[in-house]
Amino acid sequence: MSAESALTVTRRPSGAAGPPDAERARRARRRWALAFVLGWVAQVGVRLWLASGQTLPVATPDESGYLFAARVLTGGPDADMSYGTVYRAGYPLLLLPAFLADDPVSVYRGALVINALISASMLPLAFLLLRRLSVAARPAYLFAHVTALLPGVLFYSLFVLTDAILPVVVAGWLLLAHAWLSAPRDPEGRRAAVRLALCGTGGSLLVGFAYAAHSRGAILLVVHAVVLLAGALLRRRSWRATTLAGAVAAAAALAGAMLNRLVVLPHLYPAGDNDLGGNLAERLTTVDGWGWTVSLATGQVWYQAVATGGVAAIGLAAAGYAVLRRDVAVPVRVLALAVLATVAGIALATSAALPVEYRVGNYVYGRYLACVTPVLFIAGAAVLLRAPRRTLARAVAAAAALTAAAACVVQWYAGDLLGEYTFTIYDFPETSFLTWDWDSFHLWRATLAGLAVLAAAAAAVLAPRRRPRRDAPVLAAVLAALLLAGVALAMTVTAVDRIARPLVAEQTAETDLRGSGVDLRARDTIAVDWNVPWTMRLSHYYWAWWSDGTLFDSRWTPPPQDADMIVLAWPGGVPAAGSWPGGAPSGWRIVDTRRTPEGNWVAWARG
Repeated sequence: MSAESALTVTRRPSGAAGPPDAERARRARRRWALAFVLGWVAQVGVRLWLASGQTLPVATPDESGYLFAARVLTGGPDADMSYGTVYRAGYPLLLLPAFLADDPVSVYRGALVINALISASMLPLAFLLLRRLSVAARPAYLFAHVTALLPGVLFYSLFVLTDAILPVVVAGWLLLAHAWLSAPRDPEGRRAAVRLALCGTGGSLLVGFAYAAHSRGAILLVVHAVVLLAGALLRRRSWRATTLAGAVAAAAALAGAMLNRLVVLPHLYPAGDNDLGGNLAERLTTVDGWGWTVSLATGQVWYQAVATGGVAAIGLAAAGYAVLRRDVAVPVRVLALAVLATVAGIALATSAALPVEYRVGNYVYGRYLACVTPVLFIAGAAVLLRAPRRTLARAVAAAAALTAAAACVVQWYAGDLLGEYTFTIYDFPETSFLTWDWDSFHLWRATLAGLAVLAAAAAAVLAPRRRPRRDAPVLAAVLAALLLAGVALAMTVTAVDRIARPLVAEQTAETDLRGSGVDLRARDTIAVDWNVPWTMRLSHYYWAWWSDGTLFDSRWTPPPQDADMIVLAWPGGVPAAGSWPGGAPSGWRIVDTRRTPEGNWVAWARG
């Protein structure tokens, strides 16, 4: 049964004549339309409520990079982020409406509203994916809400990050790719032909946008090209349709690449960016490099399994099973392989490119694969809801074995470093909740807690089946959805309380220039000393929103006299006036000072 036909089926009360079929279908469509409108509004509301305390970028340098890229796209001032990671222009294009505001906090809040509107679209997309996996309409609606509440979808939407919209992009691409592959080879009628062309070009535009938004999009672009080629070689699509979709993907990717090269790089990275490509080449050409890459990629898979209570691990196993089964429809097998290739490609490429940062997040990390996690969760949920008892038991066992094996790899490679390296709390919103520790990482406690959630979800699904009741499937879905949604929402709420809000308060206290007593709007240029910690440098650029941000190194270069405000590193035991090397020239005065655990600085202004 298709998703559309499922939405038109209603149950006639016993003994009632009932309205004609057409009228019943219209009423059913209206009820479902209302359910999705109200559900989407609720999802938006949850995001805005959780983001209400966010007033400045705290996930630095990522948030700052995207905000400054969007500012440059509006014709606004530059911000020197040289030698850092390039933050591409695709996502900042979506943020441009936020720049109708004219102060940094309002722009930032506007960006979070845009995030909420897009991220909440995971609800209908997850529903459609679940229906494609033959999950009944009402359980699919419940689990679509659960998917939209996953921390990988919800928590990252509270920050100006591509992770706020990439899960929606990936889910939308998968739906369009399935529609393109599964349609009849020779569509009948002009409408069917147009629909087919729209599916192909729509999926291509999405992957082109993903490529323009983040380096992970390069993996998606390659996978999409292989899916298009498979459609032609397996005679699912004509070469003409394949060429059209491929040309659109290439044009979108080229447009994004040109935008990044011509606009973003010159204005934000005038001295060049960091060499992640060099890391990638070195890691993939040495034995030690492959050990690092495969181990860290395994840690990423482990994180997704634990963070979703093992359900994503079931989905990963189910995708592998679908690829190997000859009785599975060809489009489903192709796309299952595409999902596995996307997971492997992102995990391996990001691990290979990652520099050694001496933090626990080097070895176990959740953000890179968060764009694919909802798809894996949906596949796992379909198994939970539809699989017979024995099949479900095998799926749970396979997920537990996969999770435990991944944990063993992490333990073997990282070992004591998991306790010795820096624990960055922002990297672990899910596992910190599972272990109830926001100060350190616990590999095996998190593993056991995640598997306990999986066991509880499986029990919630199986319990109603013991009694042959007509509403048993819906009851099972309700119980499992309540459990998984409760865990997911609790993860995000505690992460906001223990991670996001404290970071906002801390960075505001350490960097806010608004109390300096000078008119920041009248400052055309702010120059920041390289020796000021980089998180603070970016925050100073943020507060001086209307000013060009430039860098200099006070150890070798005198503070630039053509700047309107200068922020200098402030050595310990030195008076604020002594922060200017050799003494400040006439016409400059101290307007703000701050000593903080992260570093000390003095702000000077002209006049």
